[in-house]
Amino acid sequence: MSAFASTVGDSGSGRARNARPLSDDFVDLIAARFRVLGDRTRIKLLDRLREGEATVVELTDAIGTTPQNVSKHLGLLQQAGILGRRKQGNFAYYRIADETVYSLCEAVCGGLRDRVEALRGVVDRRL
Repeated sequence: MSAFASTVGDSGSGRARNARPLSDDFVDLIAARFRVLGDRTRIKLLDRLREGEATVVELTDAIGTTPQNVSKHLGLLQQAGILGRRKQGNFAYYRIADETVYSLCEAVCGGLRDRVEALRGVVDRRL
């Protein structure tokens, strides 16, 4: 169950019940989560980590930035509770710890796909 659903309740349908009004503290937590996810480098990292755990070196190669930049973003995602980390020898392996992040990503991606298709249909009709 997502943090949101467990906080505001679950109607049994698998969907969060929207308790109204949300407390200011809870609104702050929601806004902080969106800020953490609202960065293109972090979105790329999450997309790569969907395939499985990876090291900073592997992630750097996959998304084409510097190890320092990857480490900074991984730290923010880990601090937010989205990523987990395990050490093995000299390497740290990062993985998705809170998979509810993918539900949010799927909802956003699905909405964007629908919007693009609708716009494509408008453009096609005008041509």
